[in-house]
Amino acid sequence: MSVPQVRPYGSWASPITAALIASGAVGLSEVRLDGDTVYWLEMRPSEGGRSVVVRRRPDGKVEDCIPQSFNARTRVHEYGGGSYLAAAGALFFANFADQRVYRTRHGEPPVAVTPAGDFRYADFVWDDPRARIVCVCEDHTAGGEPRNSIVALDPDGGGPTRVLLSGRDFYAAPRFSPDGMSLAWLEWSHPHMPWDAAELWMAPIGTDGSLEHPAHVAGGDRESAVQPLWSPDGILHFASDRDNWWSLCRFVNGRVEPLTTLEAEFATPPWAFGMQNYAFASPTRIVCSFTRHGPGRLPPSTR
Repeated sequence: MSVPQVRPYGSWASPITAALIASGAVGLSEVRLDGDTVYWLEMRPSEGGRSVVVRRRPDGKVEDCIPQSFNARTRVHEYGGGSYLAAAGALFFANFADQRVYRTRHGEPPVAVTPAGDFRYADFVWDDPRARIVCVCEDHTAGGEPRNSIVALDPDGGGPTRVLLSGRDFYAAPRFSPDGMSLAWLEWSHPHMPWDAAELWMAPIGTDGSLEHPAHVAGGDRESAVQPLWSPDGILHFASDRDNWWSLCRFVNGRVEPLTTLEAEFATPPWAFGMQNYAFASPTRIVCSFTRHGPGRLPPSTR
């Protein structure tokens, strides 16, 4: 029987290295549905940390959607998130190397749909009535503090980038109503962080595709409103910490109505784009997660 030897910490070499442990773990995030096809991101340490869009087809086949030379990762707000969109029979994604948006269809090689330059794009949503992409754009061309906006992109890359909103330091979470006729979004400015004072706004969309008469819904100096989402019947929902807890609320007839009085967190700090703690199972049922007394929970909640 061998005799254990005691040595000072760090004086012996272990065959179990940090690189060995990390290389065996694949990170999963950003699950999306497009019809009956399920998409997600895989962060693969074995490929240098490359993020790959993967899909599972209705027949059960699982396949990579982008070639090995591409990395679906955006650097907007540096933390990124919201790096791809599956819509209209195509996949759109931000490529890490040049931060341009690319489109691929039916396994074809990706084609850039945004111009070369010091721009970054994230948090993509599909504007179905107008057949365009709406997303957050971060402009680094002037140097210094980048300029943020919400823009509309031509999915074929032939048209100019159209600015829909600008003037605030940060934007996030553009979300269309089910009929595509209204847009909700978040905005905030220095010195606040989004978990301090993110503001939720909404506006109808005009016949020319612009936003008309933006209206403030919630959030501000002492309130953070995050995670906007429309119900299937067109009611705007979100999480607000106006009662010192991020509680689920809805906006009906010009009023904010809380959906729960439970002292729990129904949202998390929005470090990255696309974070969502709840979804609609039907017009009258929300499936959500919340944190209370430390543990997280995943119960159904009725509206």
